[in-house]
Amino acid sequence: MPKTPDALPLWPGKAPGAAGDGPEDRPRLTPYLLEGGPHACVIVCPGGGYQTRAQHERDPISLWLNSAGVASFVLDYRVKPYKHPIPLVDAQRAIRTVRARAKEWRIDPQRIGILGFSAGGHLAASAATFHDEGDATAADPIERQSCRPDALIACYAVITFNAAFGHRGCQTNFLGLDPDPALLQKMSLENSVTPRNPPAFIWHTTDDPVVPVENSLIFAMALRKAGVACAVHSFPHGRHGLALAEDDHTVGAWKGLCVQWFRDIGFLKK
Repeated sequence: MPKTPDALPLWPGKAPGAAGDGPEDRPRLTPYLLEGGPHACVIVCPGGGYQTRAQHERDPISLWLNSAGVASFVLDYRVKPYKHPIPLVDAQRAIRTVRARAKEWRIDPQRIGILGFSAGGHLAASAATFHDEGDATAADPIERQSCRPDALIACYAVITFNAAFGHRGCQTNFLGLDPDPALLQKMSLENSVTPRNPPAFIWHTTDDPVVPVENSLIFAMALRKAGVACAVHSFPHGRHGLALAEDDHTVGAWKGLCVQWFRDIGFLKK
C-alpha cells in the first residue's frame, strides 16, 4: 500500500523567486512511495493552464502508478502570477530532489520519469527538453544532481505557442501578454528538442477542442527528427482533460499502453 505523508517543500526556506510566503509561494512534492524496491518513479504535473492545478490530474494518477508498481510524487509547481522560468525551476528541483533522496525513498535514480497533463504536459515536456547534469560545486547536495528525467509521459499536452495550434491563455499565463519572440520560439518545444530528450509516451484525442492534437503530433515529429524514441497514440474522440479516462473505455486504454511502454523501454522491470 502506498504511504502518503504530508507534502514536502522543495526548498527548506523561501523558494527562489518567491514573491511571498503563502502556500502558493511554496512548491512541494506529495509522495506516494512503495515498499521494497528500488522502484521506478514518476513525478506528476497536473494541468490547469499555468493558472491552477487540476485535482483530478494529481493524486488519482499517483495511485494508478502505484498500482502498476511505480512510485510517484505529485508536484505542486507555482502557477499564475508566477511565469517562466519559475514552473520549470520547480520541476527541475523536483527531479533533483527525488534523485538525491532516491536511496531513502527506495527509488532507482536512473528510472525517474515525469508525467504531465495539458499545461502540466508542457511543463513535463519542458523538463524533458531543458536540463543539466547538476552543479558539482554546489553547497546544496540536491543541486549537484542531474535534473534530466529518464522518461516523459505527455498527456494531451500543450507543446507549441504558434498561432495555428497554440493555447493563448496558457501562453499568456506562462510568458505574459507580450513575450519576447525568441523566448516564445524557444518555449514552443518542437523547436528545442535535442537528442538528449528522454524517450516519450504521448497521447491525445484527435478532436480535443481545447488543445489541438497537432501539439502532440508536432512534438512527436520533432522527437523523431532528433532520433528520440517515442510512442504516440491519438484516440479518435474525447473531451479535453480526461485524465485516467475512467468513463471512456477507448481512451482509458492509454493506461495499459503506457505500462507496456514502461516495460518496453526498461523503465519498469518485466
